[in-house]
Amino acid sequence: MDESEVIEISDSEREETTSTTSEMDVETQEVPDAEQIVPKDAATIAEEKKKLGNDQYKAQNYQNALKLYTDAISLCPDSAAYYGNRAACYMMLLNYNSALADARHAIRIDPNFEKAYVRVAKCCLALGDIIGTEQAVKTVTELDPQSTAVSAEQQALSTLRQLETTIQTNYDTQAYRNVVYYLDSALKLSPACLKYRLLKAECLAYLGRCDEALDIAVGVMKLDTTSADAIYVRGLCLYYTDNLEKGILHFERALQLDPDHFKSKQMRNKCKQLKEMKENGNMLFKSSRYREAHTVYTDALKIDVHNKEINSKLLYNRALVNTRIGNQREAVADCTRVLELNAQYLKALLLRARCHSDLEKFEEAVADYELALQLEKLPEIRRLLREAKFALKKSKRKDYYKILGIGRNATDDEIKKAYRKKALVHHPDRHANSSVEEKKDEELKFKEVGEAYSILSDARKKARYDNGQDIEESEQADFNPNQMFRSFFQFGDGGVSFDF
Repeated sequence: MDESEVIEISDSEREETTSTTSEMDVETQEVPDAEQIVPKDAATIAEEKKKLGNDQYKAQNYQNALKLYTDAISLCPDSAAYYGNRAACYMMLLNYNSALADARHAIRIDPNFEKAYVRVAKCCLALGDIIGTEQAVKTVTELDPQSTAVSAEQQALSTLRQLETTIQTNYDTQAYRNVVYYLDSALKLSPACLKYRLLKAECLAYLGRCDEALDIAVGVMKLDTTSADAIYVRGLCLYYTDNLEKGILHFERALQLDPDHFKSKQMRNKCKQLKEMKENGNMLFKSSRYREAHTVYTDALKIDVHNKEINSKLLYNRALVNTRIGNQREAVADCTRVLELNAQYLKALLLRARCHSDLEKFEEAVADYELALQLEKLPEIRRLLREAKFALKKSKRKDYYKILGIGRNATDDEIKKAYRKKALVHHPDRHANSSVEEKKDEELKFKEVGEAYSILSDARKKARYDNGQDIEESEQADFNPNQMFRSFFQFGDGGVSFDF
């Protein structure tokens, strides 16, 4: 209702006003005899209350106006105009339910009160009651076919119906971002529609925006403590923040209020199933029954793809299981999925870094530890980062153990045997008849085999190499693989000579 819109005074009311004014003029004069004062009746006082209410309404003092209209109604409860005015006041205070009740009461008193039907249309529209709005609009046009008082409501009705169809289509296809977008448009037309608010809150919960969803649900519960839909949405927020026990309690409370609340039944069952599977998987993991735990976590991940909070934990747990059964690559994949759901999941980032190190992907490990250090500047993470950088540096050197085909714990005899075997395989004389490219390749390998043996057979150099220290180039500058070969077979292998 426009701020200037106030019930017009009828002719009979004008007569009463004139009479009242006359009486009030008499009261201002000196009256010698108290018996000459004429007491006001209830209708007159009520009319004065209404006038004062109108003045307060025009001054936008709606609470004061409301009290005055209520006083008028208590004095004259059969006046449709008083109820109509109070309905207008309630509308300005955004109390559409009370406004609607007053407008409908005015209609019961005066079935031809057009302005009351206009207010019913406006209130029903604000509350999202499409059918109620349509009925009120229809009555207004029947009472006055030329009326334009509900033109805006007619246009809004058409828009709202289209929006509801679009909202339902997107909801059915789980396009929740679109649902929220179109609900915002619907709420501009129907700002007091609790159904729209709660549907928006539900979709926000699905999108992981639980704080916003919870604010809406709590706001509705303050208006209606018995709203099963509001309690359901609050339970949904608890569920999506991995508070399964409290979520179950809310779904059960919603079912007490509305035993046929299908969504609460569905979510209660899902909540209980997830809780049971999580606990079972954790028990199997602690019992070292890793493959069984892997199966349980995998099945639990299928229950609700929208629950990012729980799924990130399930994926992390499955990644741990994968590390226990030697599936480092699968563990990396699970940790990556965790971080896609929650980039702040530090434990998943550290586990992925460790798996990268195990897979000798040291650059990836360093990158993960650096990200982890940005999240938490802990001494332990600094230490892990230093170790990863050191491992990366070592990985870029020649792997002399790999060149000789031996493990890092090889004995001196095993190192000698490995050199003997590899040197004979790659000696240039053995490949004298090979192509130029093959000769170069074998010469390079022969040289690397000699380098490897020269380092690993020297206790001091080997210790420095194992500790990741660089071998000074000057120490290797005069290295000659052929001299190493001759020296080895002359002194280390009984002076044996070979024909290739």
